[in-house]
Amino acid sequence: MKLYYSPASPFARKVHVTLIELGMQDAVELLFTPVLPGKPIEDYVKSQNPLGKIPALQIDSGETLFDSTIICEYLDSISPATRLLPAEGIQRYRTLTRQALAHGICESVVAIRYETFLRPEERQWDVWIADQWSKADRALSWFETHQPLWQGDIDLAQITLGCALGYLDFRAPEHDWRSNHPILQHWFETFSQRESFQATLPHA
Repeated sequence: MKLYYSPASPFARKVHVTLIELGMQDAVELLFTPVLPGKPIEDYVKSQNPLGKIPALQIDSGETLFDSTIICEYLDSISPATRLLPAEGIQRYRTLTRQALAHGICESVVAIRYETFLRPEERQWDVWIADQWSKADRALSWFETHQPLWQGDIDLAQITLGCALGYLDFRAPEHDWRSNHPILQHWFETFSQRESFQATLPHA
């Protein structure tokens, strides 16, 4: 299999961490694929993902899966050992819902990054940026106040949350999410020491 990814992307990191946690990293070739708004890679768009987004996973049949959550679900379904998602029932959908909330934090912070890094300062939309921060902060507060619902054995929701917090540290250290979220801070201090997280630290 081949994973098209960038080490700076929290979505690609989610898949990379999942591979390591499932013990499947040796079964996948990592292909660095830098993707920026307005600068699509034509070969990648034509052959892998028409949306021009990463990550994408080309499986052994030659088909390509895209969207990080779908890729993680697929990898979990073929894993010979550890499972990161309950196989069925309401527990599966509760985990996926928590995963979607953490994924939304990534989406908001990535959107802020594009707005503030790529757009000239005089053209940036401050109200929209503030709205994105509000979404991310509300999601962080949910995890802070609902910790019994998601702490425990590692799952895809925790992986996604860890990637979201790591991306905040990487791209927006000035936001200081730790000040208002001591429970998340304590959890992340431990969780981020996992081999899978240390091996996938984001970088430009």
